[in-house]
Amino acid sequence: MDLEKIKETRLHLDGLSKTLGMEFISTPEPDTCQAKMKVDEKNRQVFGFLSGGASLALAENLAGVGSMALCPDKICVGINVSGSHVKAVMEGDTVTATAHLLHRGKTLHQWHIDITNKAGELISSVEVTNFVMNKPNK
Repeated sequence: MDLEKIKETRLHLDGLSKTLGMEFISTPEPDTCQAKMKVDEKNRQVFGFLSGGASLALAENLAGVGSMALCPDKICVGINVSGSHVKAVMEGDTVTATAHLLHRGKTLHQWHIDITNKAGELISSVEVTNFVMNKPNK
């Protein structure tokens, strides 16, 4: 999935994506996209591990960017996020989220996101549902 047009917008420069240090990556597959995030003081909890909330935020933001790449004239917002964290990641590591589009409807997109560490081990498995809607008239 080509994310270059999305990266030209301010979406990856503002808000939570910037705060947590997310980097969005294009992939050759049309229904797949990726993001990376270094585990540091911005997204870890007090014990030095990646925060589960930061993992869910990474997954939801990536799914949102993917939906917006598929529907550039629409607004795509997350309406459901559900995940399981299966392994801890220490500060200094980098995680990679890989999102696969499971369903592309007119108003709903369903994504599955796996988050792995540098060693390729599964950290979190997340499902995200996005609502696709028209941009409001100004």
